Amino acid sequence: MNSLISRRTALAATLLATALPTFAQAPATPAPLPWPNPLVAQRADPQISRHGDWYYLMATVPEYDRLELRRARSIAGLATAEPQVVWRRHEQGVMSRNIWAPELHVIDGRWFIYFSAGEAKEPWKIRLWVLENGSADPMRGEWTERGQIKTAWETFTLDATLFEHRGKRYLVWAQTDPAKKNHSTDIFISRMKSATELDGPQVRISQPDYAWEKVRYVVNEAPAVLVHGGRVFVSYSAAGTGAEYCLGLLWADENADLLDAKSWRKSPGPVFSTSAENSQYGPGHNSFLVEPDGTVLNVFHARNYREITGDPLRDTGRATRVQPLAFTADGMPDFGLPLKETGKP
Repeated sequence: MNSLISRRTALAATLLATALPTFAQAPATPAPLPWPNPLVAQRADPQISRHGDWYYLMATVPEYDRLELRRARSIAGLATAEPQVVWRRHEQGVMSRNIWAPELHVIDGRWFIYFSAGEAKEPWKIRLWVLENGSADPMRGEWTERGQIKTAWETFTLDATLFEHRGKRYLVWAQTDPAKKNHSTDIFISRMKSATELDGPQVRISQPDYAWEKVRYVVNEAPAVLVHGGRVFVSYSAAGTGAEYCLGLLWADENADLLDAKSWRKSPGPVFSTSAENSQYGPGHNSFLVEPDGTVLNVFHARNYREITGDPLRDTGRATRVQPLAFTADGMPDFGLPLKETGKP
C-alpha cells in the first residue's frame, strides 16, 4: 500500500510540474544595481511609477499617519529625494489610523492616490480611500478627499491597485469575505465606472489555499499587476508580515475574460520569498515598473533580519528595494531571490 501511495504521489508531482510553467531562479551573481539596495529605509508597501521624465515613489511610513510623495529624474535619485507630505490622517473618525499602502495613478489627466485607512476607535475598520489632485504637477496643487471606494461588503478591505487593459479599467484589492467568519483576506477584481466607483460584480480570483499562505495569518493581499508577453499577471503577498511573508502569482491569458474566475491560474508555491543566504527576510507587497526599454523592475520591501520582537506590523525595519525581473523561456516571471544589500552603487 505504501509503495502504491508513493507512486501516486510521484505521478501527481510529475503531472503538476508538466502542467505549470517554469519558475526558474535568477543567476546567483546578478549584475550590480545602478541604485542603492535598499533604496529607502523604513518604507514598506512601495510603489514606483513613472510619468514623463519623473519617477515617483509612495510607500507606507512607519508611523502609519501620513502620505508622502517623492520624485526624482532616476530611480537612484529617489534614494535622496526629499519626501513631501501631501496628506495627514484625521484625528478621529474615518481615515484616522493605520494609513497604509498608498499608490499614485494618473487617470484622464488627473492625479489620484489610493490608500487604506482605519478609524481611531476601530483601527482595524480598514477601507479603501481616494485623494484627487487636478494640478499638472502632483507635488503642487491641492489633494482633495474623494471618499471611500465602496465594495460589495463593509469588511476589512485594503491594498487597492488599478490597471487598464483592452480599453477597460480594473481595480484589484484584498478583502475579508464575511461568509468565511474569520479574518482571512482574498484577492478580488472588478471593473471601474470611474476613478472612485466600481461597476458590476466583484470577482474572487485568489484565496489562501496552501500552507505557505497560512503562516501566522491566513492572507492573500497586496496585489500588483503586470501585462507582459500575452498574459496578465497578478502577484500578491501571503501569510504574516514576518520572515514568512512572500509572493504568490496569478495569471490569465490577455484575451481571457478577466472577470471570470476560471480564467486565472495560480502558482502552487511562492515565487519570491526569504533568502537567508542573502539576509533578506519577508520580501513582499511589491509593485511592477516597466522601463522605456522594456525592462521590468520588481519594487518590494524586505527586512535584513529575521528575528522580530512583538508584532511584525509594529517593526519599522521594512525597507524599499528594487531589482530587475527576469522571464523564463515560456514567458513566466522569474523573480529570483531578493538580492544582498549593497549600499550606494
